[in-house]
Amino acid sequence: MPGFRSFKLAPVPSVLLAILSVQGGAAIAKGLFPVLGAAGTVGLRIGISAVLLLVAVRPRLGQLQAAQWRAVVPYGLALGTMNFLFYCALARIPLGLAVTLEFVGPLAVALAGSRRWADVVWVLLAGAGIALLAPWGGSNLDTLGMLFALLAGGAWAMYIVLGGRVAAVLPGPQGVAVGMLFASLAVLPFSVAAGGWAHLTPQLLAAGTALAVLSSALPFTLEMNALRQLPSRTFSILMSLEPAAAAVCGLVFLHERLTLAQWLAVALVMAASAGATLTARPAPAPAVGGE
Repeated sequence: MPGFRSFKLAPVPSVLLAILSVQGGAAIAKGLFPVLGAAGTVGLRIGISAVLLLVAVRPRLGQLQAAQWRAVVPYGLALGTMNFLFYCALARIPLGLAVTLEFVGPLAVALAGSRRWADVVWVLLAGAGIALLAPWGGSNLDTLGMLFALLAGGAWAMYIVLGGRVAAVLPGPQGVAVGMLFASLAVLPFSVAAGGWAHLTPQLLAAGTALAVLSSALPFTLEMNALRQLPSRTFSILMSLEPAAAAVCGLVFLHERLTLAQWLAVALVMAASAGATLTARPAPAPAVGGE
């Protein structure tokens, strides 16, 4: 993508700004739900993101080989499914809690196949955080919203695994650009069927473009900049701050106040994510350009 090599910013601020950009974008998205609905909003955001990435990256679709198509198509479908389920969750539960529950997906990938006792601690921490949010823990959260967030986490786990395969056969921003195209194809039928686009105005289209920039284009650029300068483990530890950033953005922009137990749940899942990263064996750089 043009500008990647000329983009200069210290890596840690890059990651922090990327996190704030994504969560700020999610707050904007939730503000569009009353008019466009969750399905209409996610379709608008991913559709515009796909157009922006295709124009900027200009992938040579006609030159892709069969192995590249086999990798990038399921990757894009996982990306679209992840975003669609997350927005469905966001329509029902606070932003900070949706992101916290969704983080179970990448945490599961980090711990998959591990047989070390240290990792049991991270599983227990994450499990305790989820238990604090569950209905039997005294929570009044929407159960379907929680389920959507956990399913989004499962799609995020698939996106990470499939993203590694795409990176092996289609390196650089081309994989994300083509993947976003198929992500849009996955969600657009639901967006159209929901009927929210019947209320689309130039102002809403401008808000959708800002959402696409904040949630996809800008954080993708910032994350790519950080990954060129940071070890993947350090990057992943910094990304563990995302649930807290989401909770703060939810409070500031959406006036979503969490209870003490819910803040504790956010902290437990963050600690599990950071701990699993610290004790994990060396792994390839994480995929970017997700939620």
